[in-house]
Amino acid sequence: MENKNRNTAAIGVFDSGVGGLTVTREIMRQLPNENVVYFGDTARVPYGSKSKNNIIRFSRQIIRFLKTKNVKAIVIACNTASALALETVQQEFDIPIIGVIVPGARAAVRETKNGQIGVLGTEATIKSETYTKEIRKLMPEAEVIGKPCPLFVPLVEEGWLHDDITLQVASRYLEELKEKGLWFVCADMDGEVMYRQNLTGPIGLVIGNEGEGVSRLVREACDFTASIPMKGDIDSLNASVAAGVLFATSARILAGRKGL
Repeated sequence: MENKNRNTAAIGVFDSGVGGLTVTREIMRQLPNENVVYFGDTARVPYGSKSKNNIIRFSRQIIRFLKTKNVKAIVIACNTASALALETVQQEFDIPIIGVIVPGARAAVRETKNGQIGVLGTEATIKSETYTKEIRKLMPEAEVIGKPCPLFVPLVEEGWLHDDITLQVASRYLEELKEKGLWFVCADMDGEVMYRQNLTGPIGLVIGNEGEGVSRLVREACDFTASIPMKGDIDSLNASVAAGVLFATSARILAGRKGL
C-alpha cells in the first residue's frame, strides 16, 4: 500500500517566482504520467539578492509545506536556492531533493567546443561559484565566465519578456560579456550562411523565439549573424534544434581546421 501511494504521489517543484514553471513544463513533458505540485515564492522574490541563511530558511519552509502535500520528491527549480541551500536541505530532509545546477553544468560541458563556458545568473548564484565548481568537476580545464544579471528576475516576474526595457537590459549584459573576450553570434534568417562564418572562437550563441527570431536591439548588440539554410516549407526551427545545428557546425569547422 505504501509503495502504491508513493507511486501516485506528486513531484514537488519550487522556485522564487514563476520562472520555475519552465522546469515544471519540461518535467511534465518528459514524465507525462506524473502529477506536479508547484510553489512559487512570489512574496519574497527575488532570491538573488538575499543572504545564504535566508535562502536556506526559505527553502526549509517551502519543503515542509510541500511535504504536507505528500510529494515523493522535490525539485528546486531555482538556481539561487540550488546553489546556496541544496546541500543543507538534502541532509536535513528524508525525501529526494534535486537541484538544477548539476544538470545545467553537464549540459554546458557536453555542448562547449572550446572549453569556455559563460554563466548568466543572479548575484548570489554567480558569487557562490557553484556552477564553476560543478563544471570543473566534469572538465577541470574549463574556463568559466560568470555574469550576474540581477535585472532579469524582476523583468520576467513582471511578464515583460518582449518589452523594450528587457531587450535593452539583455543587450547591456551582452556588451559586458563581450568585454571579457566573448564574441556573440546571433541566429537570424537574414544573416550570412553559417558555413561562411567563423564559429570557432570563444562564442556566445543568441537564439530567438521560434517564428519571431531575435529582437532588433539584441541582434544589433551581437558581433555578427548566422543563418541556417532551409529547404521546402520549413522557415523556422525550434530554438534547441537551431542551437544544436550551429554548435555542430562550429565543431565541424574547428575539426577541419585542426585536420581531425
